[in-house]
Amino acid sequence: MTTFRSLFLAAAALAGSVASLRADNPVPDSVVPFGSLKAMSAQDAKRQALDWLTHRGKADASTLKSFDAIWAEDGRTVLDRLAGSFALGDPQAARLLAGGRDSAEPAPTKVPDFLCDNSKPLFFRANLALAYARDLSNRRVYEEALEVFKLFRPEQVADPSTYLFHRAVAEHALLLKDDATRTIIRLLDDTIDVPDRHKMVAVLMAFDMGNWQEKDLGAVARKMDNIERRLELARGGPKTQKLQKEVVARLDEIIKQRENQSKGNCNGGACPNGGKPGTGGGNPTSPQLDSYGGKNSGPGAVDQKKLDQLRRDWGKLPEKEQAEAVQILTREMPPKYREIIETYFRKLASSESGKP
Repeated sequence: MTTFRSLFLAAAALAGSVASLRADNPVPDSVVPFGSLKAMSAQDAKRQALDWLTHRGKADASTLKSFDAIWAEDGRTVLDRLAGSFALGDPQAARLLAGGRDSAEPAPTKVPDFLCDNSKPLFFRANLALAYARDLSNRRVYEEALEVFKLFRPEQVADPSTYLFHRAVAEHALLLKDDATRTIIRLLDDTIDVPDRHKMVAVLMAFDMGNWQEKDLGAVARKMDNIERRLELARGGPKTQKLQKEVVARLDEIIKQRENQSKGNCNGGACPNGGKPGTGGGNPTSPQLDSYGGKNSGPGAVDQKKLDQLRRDWGKLPEKEQAEAVQILTREMPPKYREIIETYFRKLASSESGKP
């Protein structure tokens, strides 16, 4: 009961700040105004699906019987019924939807071409894309799900709240904070009849993003979670390897910063154990732990040789020194992040080649 009450208090708090969020993350003038996105009724959706089926030349007695059974079945959403109707009338749509749902199938690596075919009716393409992208989102195939969402607008689908919710989930998972914030605002502000479960998850995502820092340990943990997800999808290619290298480099920086703090190089700030800044030998040799300000205008260059060397050096460290380094890194971390970091380094140390 306490947790449930806390979630509703959180929802109320977010609702009170929607205006300021909208001011900071404006949506285009072309979108519909406040509170105007509404799900299509089952009756209208069924009528348009039947028109599409007839236009396809699939309105024979057997097909119509199956069609009526789909729309008579209790417990199915309008979107699920539309997806079933499209699968009934188009074998290509049936294969697409089956592949999107089946976790045993390899995750797709590109957007299906026929979803971009303007010769096909918009009603068919937009709602088929929504059903497909939702299934990909449920499988955590966020990259391709987001690309499919971007093909259409929530105004073009039968269920705008499902579109906005799953798009926000994908953007949040891919660490696209500004995009996810704008999508959540539209979900909570512009959409009518949003399911309570979608509202609450959206609220939690918004509060979670409000605590994100660019280079803290939480940012490292989020990137590591994304790496793990990609590996589960058998995506261990260059992009995943680049993320792994960034994580190793950042963790190495943090370890060195913590070591310098322990030695008294506090960079002009508060020192451990009540010491004085600058004590413990020499001038500061590393930046402060958390940086603020700046315009993110650096070139973003990465020294590939240095990153490879960092990984090789870590694998060569004695087990005791590895444990001490991880202890320094995780000393002040919440248990969740500490476990993630320790698991990551165990995998890194056990790699025969020293590479991810």
